[in-house]
Amino acid sequence: MYENKRATRAIIHLENISHNLDCIKKLTGGSRKICVAVKADAYGHGAVEVSQKALQWGVDFLAVATVPEAIILREAGIKAPIILFSIALDKEISQIVDYDITPFIAEKNYVQKIQSFAKAFNKTINVHIKIDTGMGRIGVTPDLAPDLAETVEKMSNIKLEGVCTHFPVSDSPDPDDIAFTEKQIKVFTKSIEAIKAKGIDPGILHTANSGAIIAHPDAHFDMVRPGICLYGYYPDQRMDKSAGDFRPVMELVSKISFIKKVKKGTSISYGRTWTAKEDTWIGSIPAGYADGYNRLLSSKGEVQIKGKRYPIAGRVCMDQFMVDLGPDSEVELYENLVIFGPDEGALDAADIGDLTGTIPYEVTCNINKRVPRDYVG
Repeated sequence: MYENKRATRAIIHLENISHNLDCIKKLTGGSRKICVAVKADAYGHGAVEVSQKALQWGVDFLAVATVPEAIILREAGIKAPIILFSIALDKEISQIVDYDITPFIAEKNYVQKIQSFAKAFNKTINVHIKIDTGMGRIGVTPDLAPDLAETVEKMSNIKLEGVCTHFPVSDSPDPDDIAFTEKQIKVFTKSIEAIKAKGIDPGILHTANSGAIIAHPDAHFDMVRPGICLYGYYPDQRMDKSAGDFRPVMELVSKISFIKKVKKGTSISYGRTWTAKEDTWIGSIPAGYADGYNRLLSSKGEVQIKGKRYPIAGRVCMDQFMVDLGPDSEVELYENLVIFGPDEGALDAADIGDLTGTIPYEVTCNINKRVPRDYVG
């Protein structure tokens, strides 16, 4: 069987999934259900492997963004409840029923289509009502949520298992954003009271993403939905880091594939944007933007070799980038190095995000399938 021996690899520290879940459990009082977001291939970490680890730890639900993502988990033998965060196309509804996926619902026609397929398959499908309290994405308006719940109650093959909402700024420490989230919680609570007033059990109430898990305990309700904190990062780097000792799960590593001595004034890489200020050693690393290592890291990023950081020299190429090893380098050919990860002194995905003007979510998601994953722990 073919074995991918490529130098550039993503090491996935599964023991840190368990550690981060311990932190989440502590933050939420230990009694809430937990639904882990494994959409986008578990933020680039590997959905099947992360799901298996999280279920082994004891989470209650998995969550994905697309029907194919859920099917991948089912075909890997995972039987746990899987929530679908997005709205499926009509042609995907039969797959929702066939693979026992739990969809978010936000309007009556969608409910009726699910009911039709569920009846044809002779199944009962659990659904969760999504209320839009301020995200502005999918969701029923709070005033119409009770009527939607009543519609579900009348369906023979659909069961209302939960009601939820989503927060756009729960991770923000800005006073206006804190007030906005608090208002969302109140709107959600009022809508739940209206559903109960119709004699309907709303089921599992869940609103808290990573930001709300950390900063808004009033939003914990019956279940929480950790995303980026499961993978080791705060959703906003301005948040108080004392809340939880989250540990990065992904470590991107590689090796020095080529070393050469260059003279002062030598330009490196495309565009000749970097020139050696002195005679120095240049190391080439077999990773580039085609692997998800952002081109904006050109002459900005750093790698760690034997506990020391070395700066990128010139533009990141599609498949390689270069680092300045210094005039007196003792770095050897094929030396191991850390591009980002949990190692002390190395950049992590949040640092990469700061350098490129993005967020750690995007950094880990962008490490694509050309980079093999090694699962440890």
